[in-house]
Amino acid sequence: MAASKKAVLGPLVGAVDQGTSSTRFLVFNSKTAELLSHHQVEIKQEFPREGWVEQDPKEILHSVYECIEKTCEKLGQLNIDISNIKAIGVSNQRETTVVWDKITGEPLYNAVVWLDLRTQSTVESLSKRIPGNNNFVKSKTGLPLSTYFSAVKLRWLLDNVRKVQKAVEEKRALFGTIDSWLIWSLTGGVNGGVHCTDVTNASRTMLFNIHSLEWDKQLCEFFGIPMEILPNVRSSSEIYGLMKISHSLKAGALEGVPISGCLGDQSAALVGQMCFQIGQAKNTYGTGCFLLCNTGHKCVFSDHGLLTTVAYKLGRDKPVYYALEGSVAIAGAVIRWLRDNLGIIKTSEEIEKLAKEVGTSYGCYFVPAFSGLYAPYWEPSARGIICGLTQFTNKCHIAFAALEAVCFQTREILDAMNRDCGIPLSHLQVDGGMTSNKILMQLQADILYIPVVKPSMPETTALGAAMAAGAAEGVGVWSLEPEDLSAVTMERFEPQINAEESEIRYSTWKKAVMKSMGWVTTQSPESGDPSIFCSLPLGFFIVSSMVMLIGARYISVIP
Repeated sequence: MAASKKAVLGPLVGAVDQGTSSTRFLVFNSKTAELLSHHQVEIKQEFPREGWVEQDPKEILHSVYECIEKTCEKLGQLNIDISNIKAIGVSNQRETTVVWDKITGEPLYNAVVWLDLRTQSTVESLSKRIPGNNNFVKSKTGLPLSTYFSAVKLRWLLDNVRKVQKAVEEKRALFGTIDSWLIWSLTGGVNGGVHCTDVTNASRTMLFNIHSLEWDKQLCEFFGIPMEILPNVRSSSEIYGLMKISHSLKAGALEGVPISGCLGDQSAALVGQMCFQIGQAKNTYGTGCFLLCNTGHKCVFSDHGLLTTVAYKLGRDKPVYYALEGSVAIAGAVIRWLRDNLGIIKTSEEIEKLAKEVGTSYGCYFVPAFSGLYAPYWEPSARGIICGLTQFTNKCHIAFAALEAVCFQTREILDAMNRDCGIPLSHLQVDGGMTSNKILMQLQADILYIPVVKPSMPETTALGAAMAAGAAEGVGVWSLEPEDLSAVTMERFEPQINAEESEIRYSTWKKAVMKSMGWVTTQSPESGDPSIFCSLPLGFFIVSSMVMLIGARYISVIP
């Protein structure tokens, strides 16, 4: 019986999905795309100063080892032979910046996370050096000059961390986004680890020319980045190297398995949702919210605040595909904030129950601009506000308003996408952890006033990485031919309110967004001056007072 089960399964493909909030390892059947087993570990985020967001690269790496080990154990319990795992793909949080020592293998500083704002004054000073009639940064990279992307984070590390400066001087430093750090470590680290990235991750650094598909000398000179510390850029689907098992990892059967897929998480979700045709789009609800639309072989530049980015390149000799992207900084992160900072829920899943109790925000609007506003505004001066409060407002209304905020932000980037593309989307394909929340999905359909379509297997980011790995030349266990792609069961949410009500709620939200802007006008968090406390937004104090009213614990403020 066991032998026949193994025979039916055929080749398997693993996927490391390293996100901002958690790490997972998932194993799929390459013939059916069925998810067989997985394990997940939550990742700590550190906030050493106001506006700073960091993670420990070693903790991230160890979480990958733990997830691989636990998933292999679970497969063993299911009587599935892990020697059938023929390839491993990597999907990762993008932009987050790591510098490490290639001699010792040690990170030289914490990973500076994509949400981090410490580089705002760097961005302001650099922007003055870009000619108004020749924004060469945007024309070469597709990106606005922003704290979001890796180049300014790397510049900050070079300017402020002596260990990084010394390692660069002594030719010991390597830079990478999370994919590079993981692939280098998993392929041997100091013992011959492969220092590479793929085109999708490279396109988020602000150092990569998305037309020539290579590091750009002019950009590196502009940001003052030594090119020798950059990883080699590869396609999203090819064999980068073979797994070399660390002493930390007991899953010895994965020794020698090729790592052959690499995609930034949002590109991976686009592939996992099988958006291979021009005009196909998906929205992923994770820590942030990211809407990507495939624009084919052509770079489409937005007039409405969207990014132009590399979607994927599925093989060394395969063509590159581009995408328009709408990026929202805070989506699932607002739920984590309600849990960890305000304490009004104990688990993230409780948000649905609280929202269901009231079924309305009762005129309360929440703009979670914790890291400024991303698309379509690109407004770093914005900060989070909760407005429309009355004495009737309670934690259930705030929970509902938090879910609505995710949906309103999606509406803003969808509107921008429709204006840029000229053809409005008739439905929205969605994925990501938050899509298990049925109230959120129904709210999204109501606020967009189009159907929302969710695959029954929501792990499309990991699936995309697995597809790229399994399809790589030299692996060849996963066909990406249209006729071979598995049909996906979908759940559909139709709008249940009238269009007029949807528009009224949306226009009120936009009023709230306007009120969130312009909070940060002086002190940059980059210097870490304790007087930053004086420039905290009024919204913060409104929230603190409100928390006492609704019975949650008081927030203590540490500058």
